[in-house]
Amino acid sequence: CSVCKMAASSLAAPRASGLCRRGLKSWVQLLGAPPPRLRGGITWATVRMAATLTLEPAGRCCWDEPVRIVVRGLAPEQPVTLRSSLRDETGALFRAHARYRADAAGQLDLARAPALGGSFAGLEPMGLLWALEPEKPFWRFVKRDVRTPFAVELEVLDCHGPEAGRLLGRAVHEQRDFLPPGVRREPVRAGRVRATLFLPPEPGPYPGIVDIFGVGGGLLEYRASLLAGKGFAVMALAYYNYEDLPKGMENLHLEYFEEAVKGPGVGLLGISKGGELCLSMASFLKGITAAVIINGSVANVGGALHYKGNTLPPVGVNKNRMKVTKDGFADIVDVLNSPLEGPDQKSFIPVERAESTFLFLVGQDDHNWKSEFYAQEASKRLEAHGREKPQIICYPGAGHYIEPPYFPLCRASLHTLVGGPVIWGGEPRAHAMAQLDAWEQLQTFFHKHLGGKEGTVAAKL
Repeated sequence: CSVCKMAASSLAAPRASGLCRRGLKSWVQLLGAPPPRLRGGITWATVRMAATLTLEPAGRCCWDEPVRIVVRGLAPEQPVTLRSSLRDETGALFRAHARYRADAAGQLDLARAPALGGSFAGLEPMGLLWALEPEKPFWRFVKRDVRTPFAVELEVLDCHGPEAGRLLGRAVHEQRDFLPPGVRREPVRAGRVRATLFLPPEPGPYPGIVDIFGVGGGLLEYRASLLAGKGFAVMALAYYNYEDLPKGMENLHLEYFEEAVKGPGVGLLGISKGGELCLSMASFLKGITAAVIINGSVANVGGALHYKGNTLPPVGVNKNRMKVTKDGFADIVDVLNSPLEGPDQKSFIPVERAESTFLFLVGQDDHNWKSEFYAQEASKRLEAHGREKPQIICYPGAGHYIEPPYFPLCRASLHTLVGGPVIWGGEPRAHAMAQLDAWEQLQTFFHKHLGGKEGTVAAKL
């Protein structure tokens, strides 16, 4: 994917602040003269200048697209601190910062200048976005309404000290979008199905994908809306705790999902519980051609799954295996029983029935459950029954929530089933790099198996 290749040079640094939309240039005048310092024969007190933040490309920019951040008008080799901040739709504040040094011409280009410390270090052009951290404990970065952009504020401050130095420049990028230009958003209320369909601007037909999230419930649209900008028709599907759908997931029925998927040639994309449901859909339903499972389980989890008189019971849990981190968070990675032993074998999803091609994207530091183990067991079961071997891509240092590019790492947040905060795993920079690659990999996989740019497979959602 061209977008991801463009972004490859900015492979995430621990939390990044990416600015993009509004004017190509934002001007902020210096507030007073800095204290005298001598560096390279230049006394900064005599250098009266305006620090300028330039954001490229100009105009609107989608969240998953990289942006070039350049600061001009600094003194030669001037040490500065860049700060980024963003408020989500609830008002929760996210922040990141990094220390830099201008070049001999007084310019700072984040594509060429490594960060010297702060929220991240090294050459990380988009670090100020993916390194954003919430001030509110246990808070996950989520976009609820894709029709409105996020505004990201950038500030340039003098010096590297722990306290904020004199403000040299500021820029606010108010239109970092989640709804790509020309993409149509259409609410779906057909029969029992509650969803939102996103259609690309180009003439169809489009490869069709159903997108499903995890145990948080509700209807999240941001991944579907961004993916529609890449040439796919994507339906974000709710399955509980939304409008008139069941409030809990004690009993889920695949007949509901069957209403939403009319093959042939449909793709599935799911993360966490959503990945597990996609695995079940591919195993029981017809018309599924390709499925991407992001940190999903090969065992049914959390409640019973029913389909035409058959029931998959939930895999057992042992809360005594829960660990507590030194920060007081729950680590639940060992809580679920193995679906390979005893009565829990009944919870193993019969993947051998699937006619779909699979791609498993795995964070090897996932602390929600043993995603790599599940992917390998699914592969063994498929191969043992003569099915096509799935593609498995493992990301060292990546945690549970592998999101679109530049989403900040969620270290810990409330787990609906646990009823308290849990850790999700992941090291910020490695996780950010995984998100960039995973975004490219899943697009390549769907284009290959569903058609689109290389051809078209008819699909109905």
